[in-house]
Amino acid sequence: MPHDRLGNAISAQNPATAAAIDDFIAGYLGYDRRLVNILAAADRDVDALANGYAGLLWMLSETGGIPQQARTCLARAEQADALPRERAIVAVLRAWIDDDVPEAQRLTEEILRAHPRDLVMLKLHQYHDFTAGDFPSMLRVALGSAEAAADIPYLHGMLAFAYEQMHLLDRAETAARQALAMQRREPWAQHALAHVMLTQGRIDEGAAFLESMRDTWDGLTSFMYTHTWWHLALFYISQGRDAEALAAYDDHCWAQQKSFSQDQVGAVSLLARFECAGIDVGARWADLGAYLAARQADVAQPFLTLQYFYGLARAGRPEAATLHAAIRAAPHTAPRAARAVWHDIGIDLADGLAAHAAGDMETVIRAFTPTLPRLADIGGSHAQRDLFDQLLLDALLKAKRYIRAQQILELRRQADPHSKPIKLALATVYRALQLPTLATS
Repeated sequence: MPHDRLGNAISAQNPATAAAIDDFIAGYLGYDRRLVNILAAADRDVDALANGYAGLLWMLSETGGIPQQARTCLARAEQADALPRERAIVAVLRAWIDDDVPEAQRLTEEILRAHPRDLVMLKLHQYHDFTAGDFPSMLRVALGSAEAAADIPYLHGMLAFAYEQMHLLDRAETAARQALAMQRREPWAQHALAHVMLTQGRIDEGAAFLESMRDTWDGLTSFMYTHTWWHLALFYISQGRDAEALAAYDDHCWAQQKSFSQDQVGAVSLLARFECAGIDVGARWADLGAYLAARQADVAQPFLTLQYFYGLARAGRPEAATLHAAIRAAPHTAPRAARAVWHDIGIDLADGLAAHAAGDMETVIRAFTPTLPRLADIGGSHAQRDLFDQLLLDALLKAKRYIRAQQILELRRQADPHSKPIKLALATVYRALQLPTLATS
């Protein structure tokens, strides 16, 4: 009986198919481009696991709907002979395609109880947890495999990010450094450690750390490559290294797979942060908006959609109005897991984003103030969701709501005491509040 690279039994008899399965496992867990080899293998061989994995990869492409290729893979996988674990993985794919994420999560947990070294299922479970903002579940499932998979660096990277999203920063750093000691080129651990350093205001250290790791980023998937550069750009913004931040955007963050969801929202978020920091982005919104136009009906994931929408609005694209209308209908039309979020806070957030793009800062303040306390419901990391806090702060400053802005800025300075944009904003605020001696502190 053959086994995959993690020691799980597989039924694949074709050596090329087995190799592609291993490529997918290593590629998915390590954000390596070889994960796409599973697609050709699934087309060549009606193997249940190969087609199950290929179908999951198509679902992870975040097209805004169910890719037909995923359905094709599912049909082939369900016809093939399979081991019980493989059959269960195919059932996970079936549940996701059927818009039943809770069932997919339940099946994934069953697989992990029986096969705790099946880290593909662990990573997939964390993906859905992250999308829903359920960070305790991210940690819980990773801890369930911690003993059985202690020899696998990817496990420690997944633990690190889960701890970080729970704000357990010391544990996150310990897990990340353990993963990196085992495998320096463990991108999710690098990413988790960058989160820790950003959250703790270790800006110079964070920039130096990521710069020291750049030699390991060749061959990464588009998302991981661009997102790691995104984190480095955040450090540059705080340091006041504006030209280098813009170069990171032009040469790395927006220079890979421009049709992919994560590359797109990373670019939207970074341009917005540049503007909040007073950096001129030139014609970059127009360029980005041309690629976002295809997202005009995509309301599958609120975290992604809201950023598509803001990018379209800032670019002045007519598709922004189409997407705004789709968002208003989303409580009834979006995938079931997203409907409550759209109803409770998503529409208000979209209205605030539209107002910010239009320069109506009072409406931004009214829309964002009651919704931001529940922002974690839209998914994404707290570092990514900070965009909304920055847009609210920008609105307060532009609306000359200096009393409230001062409170927010001083709290932000505690987390990032040397940030040049924060210091500049505080100087403006304290002069307006007739406290000039504090403007230079």
